[in-house]
Amino acid sequence: MWQQAWAYALDNSDKFVAALQQHLLLVAVPLTIGIVFGLPLGWWSAQSKTVSTVVINGFNALRVIPSLAVLFLAIPVLGLSFASAAIALTLLAMPPILISTDVAFRTIAPAIQEAAVGMGMNQSQILRQIEIPLALPVMIAGIKTATVEVIASATLAAFVGAGGLGDFIVLGFAAYDPAILLVGAVPVALLALIAEISLSWLQRSLQR
Repeated sequence: MWQQAWAYALDNSDKFVAALQQHLLLVAVPLTIGIVFGLPLGWWSAQSKTVSTVVINGFNALRVIPSLAVLFLAIPVLGLSFASAAIALTLLAMPPILISTDVAFRTIAPAIQEAAVGMGMNQSQILRQIEIPLALPVMIAGIKTATVEVIASATLAAFVGAGGLGDFIVLGFAAYDPAILLVGAVPVALLALIAEISLSWLQRSLQR
């Protein structure tokens, strides 16, 4: 079976490379949006209990909705497109990034902040030189969780015609051919493993 999968991948190398590139794009876009909006929102929610209650509960409620359901809900508006998949994956990526950022800033010891104020640092300096470096490992942990989840869930994009490695998985199921299925499933598993290992290493290197 593994030899058949390898042979199929070689015979369809152009399609495989295109699917891999599309899959990486499906991962990069939602993660970028999640980081750009999730990190500031997480910091903001850590400063206010009201904001925390509204924002975190709101995104947790969205997280309960399966990504496949979000995909099909987006189809009537955006059609069978990349945008539909990107929206569903962004909603999946946001909660772990936002929640980890909130926790990271909320758990910084007040004594550290008070010491920084006593040294004459202003709020901007405290944020850049004290709070962000201390919060970064926990924030990276949230980004790692979001990355692994998005890599795996991006296979669902095949259901809305957005491409990616999920195309091989869907084709393998449709043709009852495990070899074709492996051509899509194995690279997804490897991408998730690489993301887990590399971001775990980054998290440990930033630990203070």
